[in-house]
Amino acid sequence: MSLCEDALLCNLPRCRARLSGFAWVTACSHVFCDQHGSGQFSRSPALCPACGSALSGKLDIVRTDLNPPEDYKGMVLSGLRPHTVLEVTGRALAFWSYQIHQERMYQEYTYSKAEGRLKQMDKVYAQQLQGKDLEVSSSRSEVSSLKKMLEEYKKKYSEVSEKLMDRNRQYQKLQGLYDSLRLRSMAMAGEGDGLVAAAPCGALYGMPLGGTSRFVPMENPARVDSREGDFRHRPPFFGSPAPDGPVGFFGFSPGEDRAPHPQAPNPVPCSSFKMKKI
Repeated sequence: MSLCEDALLCNLPRCRARLSGFAWVTACSHVFCDQHGSGQFSRSPALCPACGSALSGKLDIVRTDLNPPEDYKGMVLSGLRPHTVLEVTGRALAFWSYQIHQERMYQEYTYSKAEGRLKQMDKVYAQQLQGKDLEVSSSRSEVSSLKKMLEEYKKKYSEVSEKLMDRNRQYQKLQGLYDSLRLRSMAMAGEGDGLVAAAPCGALYGMPLGGTSRFVPMENPARVDSREGDFRHRPPFFGSPAPDGPVGFFGFSPGEDRAPHPQAPNPVPCSSFKMKKI
């Protein structure tokens, strides 16, 4: 409140309202609003709510009109000596000076209290800010380390990807070779099965067996006296009479190119000598 202001404030700390209309004024230079003054000064003995002074005198508490009418202003000091008028006005001005001083002291107290809170909050905020700065620096270092790890993992991933691609190419090449070899072996096995199936049952691995032609023995030559020897013709080494039935396993005849014997049966293919696929 400045000096140019002509309004008072209620001196009750929990009120601090601007006064207008009627107010309660005490001998200890305090003023209260009509609402709180009526409640506080209705009890006996009356005590000042601001300073706790006892107000036992008849004129220690006065309910006054802050906006008196003009006739009251003209008659309140009429008939008094100038000295009395100056004394009354001096005391009224002292009351205003005290109210202004109290208001200034209260504002200074409020300001100092707010400044202390502000300093305390600044200190707390500075500590919190320092802690946040440390957290941010640690987070930045952690992010940089994670970036380095990410780059290393990317590098390893690229190397592994290249190796995997090389292995895939090698696998495709080996798979192609395996397929070609499998097809070739299947083709060769099919041709071998066809050759074995076409061979007769009287042959083994393409060799003719007995029974295809009979060995016909030759007659013993006549003994003729000669200078070259006792015999004109020599019988073959395997010359022997051929039986009527089937011959042995290796029975054959020197005349392989000749036609088979009329009584020999036609060769029939047999599957008992087929080659097994290896």
